[in-house]
Amino acid sequence: MGDTNLSAVLLEKGNLKLEERPVPKPGKNEVQIAMHSVGICGSDVHYWVHGAIGDFVVRAPMILGHEASGTVSEVGEGVTHLKVGDRVAIEPGVPCRYCDYCKGGRYNLCLEMQFCATPPVDGSLARYYVHAADFCFKLPDHVSYEEGALLEPLSVGVHACRRAGVTIGSKVLICGAGPIGLVCLLVAKAMGAAQVAITDIDTKRLEVAKQMGAHCPVLVKSRDGREVAEQVVQALGCNPDVTVECSGAEPSVQTGIFATKSGGVLVLVGLGPPTINIPIVNAAVREVDIRGIFRYANCYPTALSMVASGQVDVKPLVTHRFSLEQTLEAFEASKKGEGIKVMIHCDKNKT
Repeated sequence: MGDTNLSAVLLEKGNLKLEERPVPKPGKNEVQIAMHSVGICGSDVHYWVHGAIGDFVVRAPMILGHEASGTVSEVGEGVTHLKVGDRVAIEPGVPCRYCDYCKGGRYNLCLEMQFCATPPVDGSLARYYVHAADFCFKLPDHVSYEEGALLEPLSVGVHACRRAGVTIGSKVLICGAGPIGLVCLLVAKAMGAAQVAITDIDTKRLEVAKQMGAHCPVLVKSRDGREVAEQVVQALGCNPDVTVECSGAEPSVQTGIFATKSGGVLVLVGLGPPTINIPIVNAAVREVDIRGIFRYANCYPTALSMVASGQVDVKPLVTHRFSLEQTLEAFEASKKGEGIKVMIHCDKNKT
């Protein structure tokens, strides 16, 4: 191990640089991880370009990255379930563990949550990183580092589909065929959805969605939510039981309400403008439940089981790979919307 720790640091809005930082040491119940794979999330790019997401504002230099995996390189006091050399996926949010939300199993809502690469908490896009051991999950030998990093977005899909109540025979609409829409597609199918329609404005993304198992790709050409909803119903042959909205775009949320069957569920995954216009009376009189999600809770074990068992194949999501030294190029590629998931390899000794 070297004495330095190459890290991708967002100094301020628009200013992302590689810096050498001290190698962090694990404290009690923590492990040090030699990082291997870190995926770029839309939130990472948003912090880089805009310097803030809602109330979370970059006010001090912050290491980016939260879709991550690596190898345990040092173990802190009290850690018994992991050892040096273990390959792990990192669940990036560490809650207080003591509040009512944590004790009630909804630790994603913990007010004291420390989440990687959410100001002011440093992320994991570095050569070495320290994390709470109980939020590190050992990877089976046949599960790759990249698959381990992709457990993070996959867990969003697990949480969304659980909140939506997707089950055997469900007819599902997914709005948006970006990375999160695609993992929601994979999870919905694994949970037993009979048919999955997916919408997008990009034909290439819809083609990828079709290759990954979408039954009814719907190309969106109108900003009229009701009109697009009619397209969806025609493609599916019925109103979907469940809609998972992954874009955050106002017309798409409107489509979700109009399309979802009476008594069905609309889950809002994508986050767009803080205030939008929606046909709330239509939802109310038809008893369409509108539910939000925030990250995930208790989803990593399920996501890992899905990948390890072969039920879900996330490997096609990775379309671009860069080294840690190429971080700026990687972020530019992600910003331009090239491919689906951009993966950065942090360990210079591994591919």
